[in-house]
Amino acid sequence: MDTKHIRNFCIIAHIDHGKSTLADRMLEVTGAVDKRDMRAQLLDSMDLERERGITIKASAVTIWHKKDGVRYELNLIDTPGHVDFNYEVQKALQACEGALLLVDASQGVEAQTVANAYLAVEADLTVLPVLNKLDLPHARPEVVQEEIENSIGIDAADAARVSAKSGLGVNELLDRIVDRIPAPKGEPDAPLRCLIFDAVYNEYRGIIVYLRVVDGTIKERDLIHMLGTDTVYEAIEIGRFTPTMKRAGELGPGEVGYFISNIKKLGDVRIGDTMTRHKGPKVAMLPGYRPPMHMVYADFFPTNTGDFESLREALETLSLSDSSFSFEAVTSEALGFGFRCGFLGLLHMEIVQERLEREHDIDMIQTAPTVTYKIVLKDGSEVEIHSPGQLPSPDKYEQILEPSARVTVMTPAEYIGNVMTIANDHRGTYVRQDHLSPTRVQLVYDIPLAELIYDFFDKLKSSTRGYGTLNYEISGYAESELVKLRILVNGKEVDALTSIVHKDQAEKRGRSAIKKMRKEIARHQFEIALQAAIGARIIARETISALRKDVTAKCYGGDITRKRKLLEKQKEGKRRMRQIGNVDIPQKAFLAVLGGDEEEG
Repeated sequence: MDTKHIRNFCIIAHIDHGKSTLADRMLEVTGAVDKRDMRAQLLDSMDLERERGITIKASAVTIWHKKDGVRYELNLIDTPGHVDFNYEVQKALQACEGALLLVDASQGVEAQTVANAYLAVEADLTVLPVLNKLDLPHARPEVVQEEIENSIGIDAADAARVSAKSGLGVNELLDRIVDRIPAPKGEPDAPLRCLIFDAVYNEYRGIIVYLRVVDGTIKERDLIHMLGTDTVYEAIEIGRFTPTMKRAGELGPGEVGYFISNIKKLGDVRIGDTMTRHKGPKVAMLPGYRPPMHMVYADFFPTNTGDFESLREALETLSLSDSSFSFEAVTSEALGFGFRCGFLGLLHMEIVQERLEREHDIDMIQTAPTVTYKIVLKDGSEVEIHSPGQLPSPDKYEQILEPSARVTVMTPAEYIGNVMTIANDHRGTYVRQDHLSPTRVQLVYDIPLAELIYDFFDKLKSSTRGYGTLNYEISGYAESELVKLRILVNGKEVDALTSIVHKDQAEKRGRSAIKKMRKEIARHQFEIALQAAIGARIIARETISALRKDVTAKCYGGDITRKRKLLEKQKEGKRRMRQIGNVDIPQKAFLAVLGGDEEEG
């Protein structure tokens, strides 16, 4: 197809501003899906996406639109809105020439709206502002247009106005896409270059590669060379998503589709790689993607130790469809063999855990999330650590540096005081305050990332009644007074419960952890001491008393020394048992401690 009749664009927005609903209406208006097959969130194929009402994976689809008698091929990519899936948005932007910036006409500009708009501008895309939910009685399009201009700097005077729910203005928006978004540049006769922007694993067909053709034409039966992994495959099937997979036989420059070649090995496909013709002219690799920056780490241990290999296979399969998380094998004295996984954020971690449990039927224990710290050693060298257990003793290092995040919170003006209190409680440093409109304020703070992943978001949502929205980006590392908080059970350190905390919060968190453990660990034949310690100093203690048998029950009167003798004998036995006995820590105790820090009633 002639490139001047192709348009590649994605929909970017904050969570719940209507991206998936607008994609549904576009599919309906262009006749890509029959009315009887239509359903809400059609492009969200995962059960998890439907249940939570969020998009997790970017979805590509080809639709056809007629304007002035000419048929145009529109390649649409629906993207996630949550900050944790920012990497999916970056991948989608690389395969497009334009982006629809969708803004809810009643809620206005939110934190992720601004972040995604900047990503699109940095990627040199044409950004079209679109006001959605015009049919709501409290829609305020003029105010929101002003907010877009003030916060993002994009001219929104003639922003398209639509209602994705009812279909109002969607046809006019498709015309505007054809008029405003530039056609892809690409030569059909040039040497073949394709960008791999995603891949999924299919049990029957192997790995399905999502690609965008930049130059040349890819046809079935061609031998294709993947430059990054240096592997060669035959193109068995080439097609488009309409939205189901439909065989096309070939794809030309600017087109988006899929490639199947019975690829079985997960390591043979790399997201962001360049595909070209085998033994064809040499071509320069496309820029691809920056590797994702993992900010949150957690360890996953199988509940049943025999499931270790199953967990490894599940993680490998999952890492193909989600290239933004990493994993490596680790061991723990308390929990056995497992994997340390790196994530982009807390929701990302939660989704991966849920997918492992649902799609691969694996029961796991997950340790508390932690961030990456930098340690400056005595000789001046720097090392990165991803778990508290890797922190050396204080005499081995000079300082600990923790990651700091530049946090942008957008909130109605009446909640400014609440947000400032929460930010100060989480060691935040005030940067600035911007008034976007008489009722909306943007607050900017520098907050340590460890504080952000702990409970900041939950407290923000409750204190702003759900109206506060948050976006953050890592701004660098800063020195802080951090200590290693150790949990001891009967004098033995439990490595899975060790954490790195700020000096001022160590006692509170240590006390909270051992109070929860005390409720979950059953009484033994001997007394059990639960302790929280910093170095050699014990900062909190709880005691689980021993089960006690009445050894003097058979003594009816007589000399008191006989009773004392029996009690002394029992005491000696318990002392010996405490030295050699093992404490059985149930999984519930780990889950209780790792589940968060609710205040005791």
